[in-house]
Amino acid sequence: MSDNDGKKTLGVRGGPRSGNVKQSFSHGRTKNVVVETKRKRVVVPKPGTAPGATSTAKPAPAGDPSKRPAGISDAELERRMKALAAAKAREAEEAEKRAAKEKEREEERQRRREEAEAKERAEREREDALKAKADEEERARREAEEAKRAAAAPTPPAQEAPAGRAARADAAPSRKHDRDRDHRPSKGKGMGGEGRRSGKLTLNQALSGDGGRQKSMAAMKRKQERARQKAMGGHVEREKIVRDVQLPETIAVSELAVRMAERVGDVIKALMNNGMMVTQNEAIDADTAELIIEEFGHRVVRVSDADVEDVIDQVEDEPEDLKPRPPVITIMGHVDHGKTSLLDAIRDAKVVAGEAGGITQHIGAYQVTTDSGAVLTFLDTPGHAAFTSMRARGAQVTDIVVLVVAADDAVMPQTVEAINHAKAAGVPMIVAINKVDKPEANPQKVRTDLLQHEVVVEALSGDVQDVEVSAISGQGLDELLEAIALQAEILELKANPDRAAEGAVIEAQLDVGRGPVATVLVQKGTLRQGDIFVVGEQYGKVRALVDDRGERVKEAGPSVPVEVLGINGTPEAGDVLNVVGAEAQAREIAEYREKVAKDKRAAAGAAVTLDQLMASAKESANVVEMPILIKSDVQGSAEAIAQAMEKIGNEEVRVRVLHSGVGAITESDIGLAEASGAPVLGFNVRANAPARQSANQKGVEIRYYSIIYDLVNDVKAAASGLLGAEIREKFIGYAQIKEVFKVTGVGKVAGCLVTEGVARRSAGVRLLRDDVVIHEGTLKTLKRFKDEVAEVQSGQECGMAFENYDDIRPGDVIEIFEREEVERTLE
Repeated sequence: MSDNDGKKTLGVRGGPRSGNVKQSFSHGRTKNVVVETKRKRVVVPKPGTAPGATSTAKPAPAGDPSKRPAGISDAELERRMKALAAAKAREAEEAEKRAAKEKEREEERQRRREEAEAKERAEREREDALKAKADEEERARREAEEAKRAAAAPTPPAQEAPAGRAARADAAPSRKHDRDRDHRPSKGKGMGGEGRRSGKLTLNQALSGDGGRQKSMAAMKRKQERARQKAMGGHVEREKIVRDVQLPETIAVSELAVRMAERVGDVIKALMNNGMMVTQNEAIDADTAELIIEEFGHRVVRVSDADVEDVIDQVEDEPEDLKPRPPVITIMGHVDHGKTSLLDAIRDAKVVAGEAGGITQHIGAYQVTTDSGAVLTFLDTPGHAAFTSMRARGAQVTDIVVLVVAADDAVMPQTVEAINHAKAAGVPMIVAINKVDKPEANPQKVRTDLLQHEVVVEALSGDVQDVEVSAISGQGLDELLEAIALQAEILELKANPDRAAEGAVIEAQLDVGRGPVATVLVQKGTLRQGDIFVVGEQYGKVRALVDDRGERVKEAGPSVPVEVLGINGTPEAGDVLNVVGAEAQAREIAEYREKVAKDKRAAAGAAVTLDQLMASAKESANVVEMPILIKSDVQGSAEAIAQAMEKIGNEEVRVRVLHSGVGAITESDIGLAEASGAPVLGFNVRANAPARQSANQKGVEIRYYSIIYDLVNDVKAAASGLLGAEIREKFIGYAQIKEVFKVTGVGKVAGCLVTEGVARRSAGVRLLRDDVVIHEGTLKTLKRFKDEVAEVQSGQECGMAFENYDDIRPGDVIEIFEREEVERTLE
């Protein structure tokens, strides 16, 4: 289609209308086009037909003749009308169902309302009966009183009888009228009288807000109880309970109110009346609290801080409750006389292999079952002279002492110490003459030397048993166990297992991962998992019990040694463990003991005279002090090292221990050492990474030891000025084990990453696990890829294998060091 000008147009059918449209394009271009729009179609009904219908369509359905849309056929319209009728039928059916359900709910509400009303009526009738009974009793009481008064003041019979009858006749209708008036429902207050609820509270009642807030059921019951008491003869005041109030030196106001069972507000009001403006959290002194307690009518029971210890049960056991218990045997003797080897032979386990330098470093406790079935508990005390205090504590908890004397060495100074400890503890002694298998052994000399110390053995007509043994060959072990069993039978050892546990701490240490751990020998009762206890200045709850074989147990009876986990701090060896009832009691006792110990230390430091101060100042001017800081793996070792340090020195030089503690060396230790210019000595522990970095920056010297001889000798040499050439260890590197491989013919090989310094084939190595030394030795191999190399630099990977040691795990740290001679000078 085109117009007269020849331009093309957009055309539509049905009588188009044309027009011009201007189109705009980019770059300013425009174009005029002619468009045509379609006219709207208008349908005009023919004469004689209904509006909206055609001549060929059927008549519109009745009811909606004028709303037929244009262009819809009769069949479609009929189908729509049927669907509309069906929808209306469904709506009517659903409305009927809803009405039925609503009717059922209304009937259920009506039924519940009627049940509540019936219950209210029954309650009201019961109350009426009770009140009628009370009225009847009151009437009988009044008649009895009137009869008594009449008997006390007699009147002429002719006049009294009619008057009494008339009075009773007048009173009876009045009482009946009052009773009817009391029980008549009042209007506007519900069906149950004034203040009584009429059935359940409905949603309409709650939303309408009629009647305001209603009283609770408890308030209504209290009101009924008051009315009943009034009808029974008036309100009776409850008798005040007088309590015994325990009063410490100071007490919080709220705690005082709790102990008196009074309201806190009343107590604060009483204090304000006495001129004290306090809050419930403030503490008041005992004298003020006593005035308040007496004002409230209670009795005062004064208690002191030391009374917190009274919760620990100190009841003596009844003889019938005592049951036999295993004996506790302590092995004592001089160093290197074979104590641990003897115990090792008895236990059939190689304990001595784990001890550095063959010396027992801390007290071990073990249970051994003999061939005859007897159970024996052994305590193995270290033999070094510096562990005197630990050995003394071991003798305090023991029943029998086995004194080990080497047949080739006879009686030595520490043997004499052991004899003195056993005598002081008052326990029987058995002499085990060890190493009789050696050619130079002379058991008779041992027996003769013991005479000098008032120890007469049976071979010399004495009362002390002596047995010749050999820990290597096993000779005499059965005779030794038989002698121990015989001695235990004579002692008739018994304890009561059915009471709160009590025990002694043999050793305590701070274990990485497990926290503070204490080796406890139970002496009385049974210690169970979950028990709350106090031990020295610490307290806790038994989280786990581990026996001498490393297995977890649920409980431990008398004479059973166990490791206890769950303490809030590290106790001291020799502390007594007591089980208490509540954690609050345990905390209170521990805090009191800590306060007493602190006061005692402060008093000891302050209790000096002016002359003593002047003498000490004059002495210190001439004495050179060498300060040191000690960290150990267990508490007993730290104490023993500190005691050994005190013995070192003379009038010119002296060793001063700044601090001794348990656990790894930390940054705070380095800070204390730097401030005092002291070295840090680690015994079987290591410094963590921040502490090492801090020590390097501040120039603090850290020395590590695994044998107590070396530590004591080094300090002694440094302090006394014997500063000759010595072998000193120089740490050249650290390596971390990433993986462990098993290689045929070689054993376990550690795949390592050198994290610091350098690893050399000729250097010495130590294996660290959680900063604790578990092995020291030499390397069997050092490989880079498949080649044996002399050294590996930091950041490179390598393979390492230890000589005669395979217990390596991923995550362990290998410490590489070299020994060199260094000239020392005393600064």
